[in-house]
Amino acid sequence: MVKVIRAKLHGLRVTGADLHYHGSITLDPDHCAAAGLYPLEFVDIWNKNSGARLSTYIIFGAPGSRCCVLNGAAARTCQVGDELIIASSAEVEPTELYGLKPRVVTFTPANEIDQQLYYEVFESEQRAFDFRIVDTNAGRPAATHNYANVDVSAIRAELKSKGFSVAEIENFVAKYLAR
Repeated sequence: MVKVIRAKLHGLRVTGADLHYHGSITLDPDHCAAAGLYPLEFVDIWNKNSGARLSTYIIFGAPGSRCCVLNGAAARTCQVGDELIIASSAEVEPTELYGLKPRVVTFTPANEIDQQLYYEVFESEQRAFDFRIVDTNAGRPAATHNYANVDVSAIRAELKSKGFSVAEIENFVAKYLAR
C-alpha cells in the first residue's frame, strides 16, 4: 500500500480563525463538492505563507460563502488572507493508481474556483507509472498541463480588458496554457 493524494483545494485563502470553537476547518460545501471532500474527513493543511502544517477535520459552512475558517488550536497557525493547500489522502495498491483521478481545485484571491484539475497516473512507453495534470476547463475541452496553479480567470479577464474577443481569448488559453 502507498499513501497518495485523494483530493486537494489549492490556494484557498483563510477568511477567518476562531480560537474558541472546538477544532476543525470550516469550508464552503460547494468547494468541497468540487474536489470530492466530505464533512468530518481528516485533511492535511499546509500554510503557504507561514509554512505551518497541521491535520484536522472538515465541517461545512454556508454554501456559496467561499469560507475557509480555522477553528480551535488550528486558528493559531494562520492569518486572514493566508493561502492554504488542503489535501486528503488514501492508501491504495500501486495498480489502483491507474483508476484514481484525484481532483484538484485552484482558487482566485477571492476564493472563487479558478481551475478544476485532476491528476492522472498512466502507463507510458518510458515508465509503468507516468503522471500528468489534466485541466477539465469547466465545460471547455480538457487540456493537459505541467503546472497546477495558474490564475486562468485573471488571464482571461486581462485579455478581455485589452479588447480580445472570446474566441481570441480561448485560442490564447489553448495555445499557451495547454501542453
